[in-house]
Amino acid sequence: MRRHPNDGVLRRLVDEPAGVADADREHVASCASCSAELVTARQDAAFAAESLHTAADPDVDAGWERLRVAEPVSAPRRVRARFRSPIIAGAAVAVLLAGAGAAAAGDWFPIFRTERIAPVTVHQADLMAMPDLSSWGDVEITSRPRIHQVADAAAAEKESGLALPRVADLPRGVTGEPAYQAGRRISATFTFRAAKVAAFAQSRGEATPPMPAGLDGSSFRLTAGPGAAAVWSSRQGVPSLIVARAVAPTAYSTGVPFATARDYLLSLSGLPADVAKQLRSFTADGTTLPLHVMPEEMTSKPTEVDGVPATLLTASDGVLSAVVWVRDGVVTAVAGSVSADEVLSVARGLR
Repeated sequence: MRRHPNDGVLRRLVDEPAGVADADREHVASCASCSAELVTARQDAAFAAESLHTAADPDVDAGWERLRVAEPVSAPRRVRARFRSPIIAGAAVAVLLAGAGAAAAGDWFPIFRTERIAPVTVHQADLMAMPDLSSWGDVEITSRPRIHQVADAAAAEKESGLALPRVADLPRGVTGEPAYQAGRRISATFTFRAAKVAAFAQSRGEATPPMPAGLDGSSFRLTAGPGAAAVWSSRQGVPSLIVARAVAPTAYSTGVPFATARDYLLSLSGLPADVAKQLRSFTADGTTLPLHVMPEEMTSKPTEVDGVPATLLTASDGVLSAVVWVRDGVVTAVAGSVSADEVLSVARGLR
């Protein structure tokens, strides 16, 4: 008996039906179960398109926020799970552990610079239970990225200060000219508070680990960007391909070394033991940026782009693929609703 097409094939039937094999199209048309799943895939696409796109002036920040908070009853559970707020909390913890910094000024001194990216596996249950940084101190967002559309590649490059790479050959099903976006630098400050650490530990019935001298009240300034992107939209209004580039994260401290802050944060309750173990395996020189990967949703594997180490990400349902790497203090990413081989081909063909 022929196997049912996977979610990736069903989604391609929505976005680019000409790219689906005749046998798969015939199966879906004659299979009640697959036909129902196709209806669900169309609902997913419509939900994402409505949230991420407006005809006159796309606002990417607002779109993602709508996706995060809307969680419509009609949206399938697997779609809602991808945009739940604990993902943001998990990312925040990774940001402090890896760093993301600002321009050095006054009493700030550098403690982290991104030279490589490494995946960190965080299971869905652990991610949902993971506390955010405000459990252990004060978080202040001092500058938001404010991603917005610009006229052309030249405008994106001028605003970001980065050369946006050109795509040599578009993948099958990706057509037309891209829209261009630019985003400003994002920055935040985190300040350790011993009282918050103690209160959090007490709420969990656990002892507070001794805080190293000087850590209480110490601050870390975290920033990344600016950046720019070329975005190819599908007929559903959601991106079919994105090529993006941004200034890599760096971090500065008011006096506490990176390793001291990292080791203490890893000793706190609330961080899953296997996640802490993975992060401890990174070098303590503050050069490796953790990349959160939830195995229920995505797989990762090492690869290379033009001789530079890279990480390839593939959604478990086959709908999305991405590759990301760092060179000379700049992060480049290629992502879209295409196969892993296709994103790698685009990445290696950038000029």
